[in-house]
Amino acid sequence: MTTFQTTHIVYFSPTHTTEKIARAIAEGIGMERRIETDLTLDESVSAIEINHSLTILATPVYKGRVAPVALQRMKRLKTSGSPVILVAVYGNRDYEDALVELRDMAIELGFTPLSAGAFIGEHSYSTPQRPIAAGRPDADDLYQAIQFGKDSLSKLERTNLPVPAFYIKGNVPYKPFITGTPSAPVCNENCFVCGECVEVCPTHAIRISPDGTSIETDVNRCIRCCACVKVCPNGARVYDNPFAAFLHENFSARREPELFL
Repeated sequence: MTTFQTTHIVYFSPTHTTEKIARAIAEGIGMERRIETDLTLDESVSAIEINHSLTILATPVYKGRVAPVALQRMKRLKTSGSPVILVAVYGNRDYEDALVELRDMAIELGFTPLSAGAFIGEHSYSTPQRPIAAGRPDADDLYQAIQFGKDSLSKLERTNLPVPAFYIKGNVPYKPFITGTPSAPVCNENCFVCGECVEVCPTHAIRISPDGTSIETDVNRCIRCCACVKVCPNGARVYDNPFAAFLHENFSARREPELFL
């Protein structure tokens, strides 16, 4: 038996795929008390103390690295030796160095890595015309996440803290993160300025114009998560990125989660 009775989920999840995986892992752990910290819209800088909790740190992968905004916001976490399950969710291309980057940050914040998993979520650029891991995580992904939670708890119950180091795929130094030219989704003629895109933007890059007749987007703040595209009730928010066609053509074959215990 473990002395831990609380699971603390911390995630950044603009399109909810990472959130779904994190919650499924917590379901598998099955502890009686669960705390959720959703950093998706939270721009606060105050510290978040985590005490005697089995923690799940879950982040999307951008360009083979931890999403920069997620990395920045997770640095608010403070703990002293709490075991942590590391989760990276990527859009079917590759997670590359994201898990080892997340591991290194977690250790820096005072966590003890317990296990790690790379899962697949529908790519931000996926559309009905050019699907990229559409509908993922699906039922099989969530089943594997639940089982991963159970296996992680079993490891915790049979292991003395601190948990010995274990293998996680990835490289140090990490691959360079190339930001590229700023760009953002735009609204077409179907937009009726409902403002739903404003509500879901994790960097608050979107606003309704002062006269209330259009949507304005700060391309320098946009992280191209496409939460605004996916939430638009009228299909009026679009992001025409040529890389989406490349991803659709080259990374449509199903990939499976990779787990490290």
